[in-house]
Amino acid sequence: MTDTPEQPSRLDRVEALAIRNTEAIAGLTQEVRQLTVKIDDLIDNVNSLTNDVTRVLGRSAILDDVLLELRENTEALQRNFEQHQQNFDENQRTTNAALNQLGAILIQLTRINPQN
Repeated sequence: MTDTPEQPSRLDRVEALAIRNTEAIAGLTQEVRQLTVKIDDLIDNVNSLTNDVTRVLGRSAILDDVLLELRENTEALQRNFEQHQQNFDENQRTTNAALNQLGAILIQLTRINPQN
């Protein structure tokens, strides 16, 4: 007898290869399941982020409108203030002129009738 080990038959080799392939497929299947869970989590995160961005952009649009209105109101108030300031200055000038005229009239009256 010889000391050569017995070689596996072709059927044994095919069976061993099928077992290895089955184990590899099972491992890949498990990895695909894990990736599917991660993708589902990522989709949830993206949806949440999209909702947040949509909400922030909506609020930003509202705030832009409010700022525009405030700017317009501020400009209108500034114009009104300037007009009131001009009116006040004109009233001040006319009042001062009237007071000067009254003062002149009073001086003339005291000259005409100095005893009173």
